[in-house]
Amino acid sequence: MKEIKVFVNNLDDVFKRKLTDIIHNFDTYEGGTGERNTIKIIKEKDFNLNIKAFKKPNFINKIVYKYFRKSKAQRSFEYANKLLEMGVGTPKPIAYFENTNFFLFNRSFYVSEHLEYDLTYRELITDFNYPDHEIILRAFTRFTFQLHENGINFLDHSPGNTLVKKVGKEYEFYLVDLNRMNFGFMDFETRVKNFAKLATDKSMIEIMSDEYAKCTGEDYNSIFNLMWASTQEFQDKYYKKIRFKQTMKFWKRKSKL
Repeated sequence: MKEIKVFVNNLDDVFKRKLTDIIHNFDTYEGGTGERNTIKIIKEKDFNLNIKAFKKPNFINKIVYKYFRKSKAQRSFEYANKLLEMGVGTPKPIAYFENTNFFLFNRSFYVSEHLEYDLTYRELITDFNYPDHEIILRAFTRFTFQLHENGINFLDHSPGNTLVKKVGKEYEFYLVDLNRMNFGFMDFETRVKNFAKLATDKSMIEIMSDEYAKCTGEDYNSIFNLMWASTQEFQDKYYKKIRFKQTMKFWKRKSKL
């Protein structure tokens, strides 16, 4: 088994060896969250390490990640560094690890500093009485506008992937789950559709459309109509996918009877 490991520049050799040992023994550490990928918070010296073990890919993707495409761990590491260089919040990257054999890709890990935060964007969807709800939502919309201005298309711009931290009276936003991003010019339609996964309630779409119109100078109705239509389209696809999976599970169970 071949191991590839890449660290940020300011780590000493002792810490690198310890981190490598942690990765080698990752499965022995208690805890872990996530359905597909596993995230564990591990304390080491002055660091709270956030280690994400990506699910082992299927056979086809083992070939793809070995020969044709960067791994999710490598992309997460590189995108995190790029975001920080651009002044965009994300937990500080520390390292990534990849395990391969001669023919196939096997497993990868992304390591960052664990960020203490007050809430995720998801709370704004589930609790409309959350303190400063509209203030946070408008600040988040301005944050997203700045992403777009910088040519950052966060393809997984969804409720669980933005951490929110209150600093004084202001709110700061930090992106996580970074392995799917594009960089470059974003036209009006692409920008507005980037909000499609971020709300289900029409009132939230109205607030975000209003704030985005103030940021861009574009017509509110044009923004709202496109954002609401994109949200409904995403929700339709999402629930169709869930129903399909439930149907497949039903027939799979039935076939075993």
